[in-house]
This record gives sequence, C-alpha cells and structure tokens, in this order.
Amino acid sequence: MSVRKLKPITPGQRFRVVNGYDAITTDKPEKSLLAPKKRSGGRNSRGKMTMRYIGGGHKKRYRIIDFKRNKTGIPAEVKSIEYDPNRTAFIALLNYQDGEKRYIIAQNGLQVGQTIVSGNENIAPEIGNAMPLSQIPLGTIISCVELRPGQGAVMARSAGTFAQLMARDGKFATIKLPSGETRLILADCMATIGVISNSDHQLLVSGKAGRTRWLGRRPRTRPVVMNPVDHPMGGGEGKSSGGHPRSRNGIPAKGYRTRSKTKASNKYIVERRKK
Repeated sequence: MSVRKLKPITPGQRFRVVNGYDAITTDKPEKSLLAPKKRSGGRNSRGKMTMRYIGGGHKKRYRIIDFKRNKTGIPAEVKSIEYDPNRTAFIALLNYQDGEKRYIIAQNGLQVGQTIVSGNENIAPEIGNAMPLSQIPLGTIISCVELRPGQGAVMARSAGTFAQLMARDGKFATIKLPSGETRLILADCMATIGVISNSDHQLLVSGKAGRTRWLGRRPRTRPVVMNPVDHPMGGGEGKSSGGHPRSRNGIPAKGYRTRSKTKASNKYIVERRKK
C-alpha cells in the first residue's frame, strides 16, 4: 500500500495525493458480477428534489459483493484484487472449486493465488477466512462483522477499519468496534479475519473541487450565509456567526445525544463510543 504525491504541473495537482494502487492486479471486472447502478440526483419519484447537494458524477456499475460468506466448506482461490468505485476498500474475486465466482471485501495482505474458505469447523483463523465469532480466538483482529446471524456483514467494512474480539460469555461475544464502542453480538454471527484493505485511503487529497463533482456531490452551502428563512443559523449583518451550530430543523450539531434512551439495542452496548 502506498500513496503518490503528484508534481504541481497544474493548480489542481499542486496538493493532490493519489493512491499508488500497488495491490490492484487487474482493471477489468468480472462481467457476470456486474449490475446497473441508477442515480437519483437527489430527486424522488415525482422529480422533486428531496436531498440537497446530490447530482452528476461519473457513471458506475455495481459489483455484487458476497457479504454473507455462506458458501461454507468449499475452498476458493483469490483470482484478482480489484478497485471498486462504490466503496473505499478494494475487492477480491474468488474462484471456488465448484466453478462459482464471487466478490468479497479484500483484507490487507490478501494475495492472488491464496486459498481461503468460510465455515465453522476445522478452519484456521487466517487472513480472508470467514467463521462464526464462537470459533475465532480471543484478541483476533476481525472485519466484515454481522450484527445478526445470516444478515451479512454490516460493520467494519470500509478501508482500513477493523474490530477486535475481546471476550465470549455464553451465547454472546464482546466486540470492540472501529468507532470505539464495545458491544455484545451473538456468537453465531460471521466475521472475517484481518484488517480491511486500502488503509492509505485516509491520506488521499482530492486537489480540486471538480473531483468531488465526479463523485456525485454538488457544492454545499454553509448555513451561516443563508437567509433566516432557509436555516436557523442564517441571517445577520455581514459576517456574523450563526450562534450554536445546529441542523436545518434546529437539532444541535455538536455533542447533542439523539439516540433514544429506550432503544431496544441499548442493553447490548457495553461502552459507548468516544465523544
């Protein structure tokens, strides 16, 4: 994993930092695992704008990812490590011994030609292997963690993230999540061994506003320059600040707890995430 700083031959490249893509082995995706990806432009079914600051962007095709890892006991060879425009992490193409092909989220250190497997019996806790939390040794670094058995991975999926298996007690396992939250999860939930790939993603610098437009994001207007009719922080003479930072509907933006005190999953949170 590496990043490259470009020579400042144009203003947009002066501060630009790009990914070296050392881990990528091919630029041609598997056609059978591609699906169309439609853009809404922030509009609803009647054409009315319901989400601001969305629109444009480069055309993309969705890569169908196997988040469930439910093809158990069948070894698969890593055919390639590929770029996915729909996420920050890299993806890996697997060739199973029965001929099926699937994409998974790639872990750091996953190599082409490596054999990985998922299941719950006699599987070594090696990078790329998926297994229930009940079978993973304590202290192991994991990623792509399920929240409910059979749901598919929902936690620790973005570039460079990981969770850690801290303890097990009865049917629950204690997981420390990337946010800093410590939480109980059923030990039947699947997780993958290793840290998510492309950990250098946080070091990238776009260099110019146009690159943000390519990602489908339109310019965002600061609330303090709006009129009072448009935002609680709008109005005032000259460059007056907007008072306390808050959202468009008046909810404070920094430090205000919005989580319900009666939420059903509160009892599974051992320690809240850091402020």
